Amino acid sequence: QVRLVESGGGLVQAGAALRLSCKASGLSFNNYSMGWFRQAPGKEREFVAAIKRNVHSIYYANSVKGRFTISRDNAQSTVYLQMNSLRVEDTAVYYCAADLRGVMVQVPTVYDYWGQGTQVTVSS
Repeated sequence: QVRLVESGGGLVQAGAALRLSCKASGLSFNNYSMGWFRQAPGKEREFVAAIKRNVHSIYYANSVKGRFTISRDNAQSTVYLQMNSLRVEDTAVYYCAADLRGVMVQVPTVYDYWGQGTQVTVSS
């Protein structure tokens, strides 16, 4: 059974940092591209960042570029999202996802597996 378990969310003030983790099990982690998405109340799920299995191909949404950093530890089957300089508009539930094909990593519908999400709330 495939499981993706996010952790690290919380309530912080604007300008603070958080590090999200997503631990995968039940799949060959090395073969999957990993993505982070987020969904704010009343909004559609949106792409945040992705890292392909080769580690060198990394993508960010324009809204987080320069503030967020995605990384992965294949030995630990874990993907991370370091979020710095958080803004109120970053408030959302953050989801990690795994994609075997690794082609259109910014498109949520291509992902095979999803975690349950972790809440990030940024106050002003």
